[in-house]
Amino acid sequence: MKLHAMLRLIAGSFVLASLALGYLVSPYWYLFTAFVGVNLVQSAFTLTCPMMAFLRRLGVKEETGQAACRPAA
Repeated sequence: MKLHAMLRLIAGSFVLASLALGYLVSPYWYLFTAFVGVNLVQSAFTLTCPMMAFLRRLGVKEETGQAACRPAA
């Protein structure tokens, strides 16, 4: 799986897991859902994405011909 697809999979999984945990365990888990949303909005404006930097360090390959966001410093 390529970098952008992996990022979308992780973000979607985090949102779904935190929604389930918020419903089943504690409403405080909804704060994690909000954190993921804020991080996605922030990455749209700054083009920096901590998760993409982490995935690159793990060796996930990038797509060719696509604009990639810069890793966090």
